[in-house]
Amino acid sequence: MPMLSKDDELAGYAPDSWAFWRNLAVYFCAFSVIGHWLEIAYCTFMNLFGIVDADSLVWDDPMYPFLVYGIGTAVCTIALVPLKLKLIERRKTMAAASAQFFIVTVIVCMLMELAMGFMLNQPNAAGVYPLWDNSQLPLNILSQAWLVNDIALGALAMLYTWGIYPLCEKLLAKLPPIAMNVMAAIVVSSFIVLCIVKFG
Repeated sequence: MPMLSKDDELAGYAPDSWAFWRNLAVYFCAFSVIGHWLEIAYCTFMNLFGIVDADSLVWDDPMYPFLVYGIGTAVCTIALVPLKLKLIERRKTMAAASAQFFIVTVIVCMLMELAMGFMLNQPNAAGVYPLWDNSQLPLNILSQAWLVNDIALGALAMLYTWGIYPLCEKLLAKLPPIAMNVMAAIVVSSFIVLCIVKFG
């Protein structure tokens, strides 16, 4: 995945601009759906080991938005891109910066998985978890997060932050502002309709 230079990224990363938030809204919508597709592929592989519940929501309608991936995209864009730029400035080599960044992303993914689990995935009186059950897996964290998942999610966050995000920003910057505004409005409006249909 091609990456922009640090100077190019610093020039393009402008959280105080309309374009930044407009583009982030597009990414949120797109990756809420694309994230579900990626999870289908990941769970298909993991199911070779028999650890994915047959009733999991992941197997349902692939157009069902998984908002957690949209939120993850926002976290990467708002918090991890600036972290990446700081690490590149402070570390002597790109390898050192990327290694430290990956460790941080795994920790962030673990904390997000734990937070979601404690809020949404508490077991009932019979001890059954409503969304996922990592309690019996080795390397589980407080019966909610699973280090294997967190490493995979950390790798995905790194791919997005170091490759996909700067590439998308570079491509979208080539569109006239009016065309980009219209496209963003279509994407966000379509996503709202999709959420009403799927969540209703």
